Amino acid sequence: MREISVGSVNDFQDPGRKIVGFENFEVGVFKLDGEFYAYLNHCPHMGGPVCQGKMIAKVEEVLAEDKTSKGMAFSKTKLQIVCPWHAYEFDIRTGIHPGNPRARLRKVKVAVVDGEVVIAVPDAREAAPALQED
Repeated sequence: MREISVGSVNDFQDPGRKIVGFENFEVGVFKLDGEFYAYLNHCPHMGGPVCQGKMIAKVEEVLAEDKTSKGMAFSKTKLQIVCPWHAYEFDIRTGIHPGNPRARLRKVKVAVVDGEVVIAVPDAREAAPALQED
């Protein structure tokens, strides 16, 4: 693996993202509440460019004290990425689909080193990361 700087911490809006292209794959790097998350830009549903989709607040049901529904509202704390091909949603912090925890984005190691956002990707001698879910 090689570590690649994808920019300064200050280059990212919050919330924000950057898509980084390599020869056989792309990585989406997200900044949310000062933290960084990175995933292969490949939806587990049908291979769409999930990291390029809209970032929207998760829609949650609001419950009254007696557990009856008061309707739906946008979450104030949870942000989703929505695949532009078929609208599959994934939590930006975990990469997990809210309705099916087995459907998840493939994480890429990300860290902040001396003010730079660094991701770990295969070097030229290694194959591109597998896009199949285990």
